[in-house]
Amino acid sequence: MAAPVIARIGWASALVVAAAVVTLMAQGQRGRGPQGPPEIAGKWTGTWSSFNPARSTEQPKEMCKQLDADIVRNGEVWVATFEGDCGRPYKYKISMNGRLSGGVVLFTGTADLGAQDGGVYDWVGRATAGEFIGFYTSARATGFFNLSRPK
Repeated sequence: MAAPVIARIGWASALVVAAAVVTLMAQGQRGRGPQGPPEIAGKWTGTWSSFNPARSTEQPKEMCKQLDADIVRNGEVWVATFEGDCGRPYKYKISMNGRLSGGVVLFTGTADLGAQDGGVYDWVGRATAGEFIGFYTSARATGFFNLSRPK
């Protein structure tokens, strides 16, 4: 009769140990599940440039000193106000669609900046919590921008 009691105690001990191991593993996994999107809203600063992709070895046609952006999130849409000076001051408000992929936000957008500024532009971009880069193209221009958080 002692053998069945020892067997029950052995199984009960094994279950307790297994439960403890599962609990410890679950605690070790906290914070490793799906991550939310990085914080994109707020102030950004950097530069933009224009170039001809058919002449990729040439320097950019334009490299403007400053591009500032202020980004606000509204659901799955971000609204960016881009502002700077490149021969004359400019300021554009652009809606951007974004989706989370691999811990970054991938953006797409289309904006009509008016005939004076090149018309309709399409662009794609990627943002982390500290870097926001993008590539744009229109009927007359191609280029990129590179922004980071102000220091």
